[in-house]
Amino acid sequence: MFKAAIDAGLPKRERYRDLSAALASLLESESDPLANLANAGALLAQSLERINWCGFYLLRGQELVLGPFQGNPACVRIPLGKGVCGTAALRRETLVVPEVDAFPGHIACDADSRSEIVVPILEGATLLGVLDVDSPENGRFDEEDREGLERFVETLRPRVRWEKL
Repeated sequence: MFKAAIDAGLPKRERYRDLSAALASLLESESDPLANLANAGALLAQSLERINWCGFYLLRGQELVLGPFQGNPACVRIPLGKGVCGTAALRRETLVVPEVDAFPGHIACDADSRSEIVVPILEGATLLGVLDVDSPENGRFDEEDREGLERFVETLRPRVRWEKL
């Protein structure tokens, strides 16, 4: 059994550095893409404080389709350009949303979510999917979370055989 020992007493940037290192270690000997996404989501859920949902949406045609996640049942399909996930995917840029109710067109998959961060997963300019993390607190995510989760996605991307999903 794998248990990440991310020291909560470290500064946030260092915690994210350790989280990415833990992810690399966790996935180093596994080639199944679904297992790797599932474990990446579980690692985030175990390591991040004050979140209520985290997981992946995978690009299927012109929409995002729910992949492995931790949390309450979620929206299954999100069109590109819709909600926070679809907008981040269409723009191919990370979105940090301090108050989801203030985001135009927000899709309320979990009524308890108050803030959200969505990181696109890109192979060059090609969109593969997004990482979505929600919190029940307004303003939960900041620039350090953006940088840390982008690093997490960059650690994850080459360890998943996206074409097999």
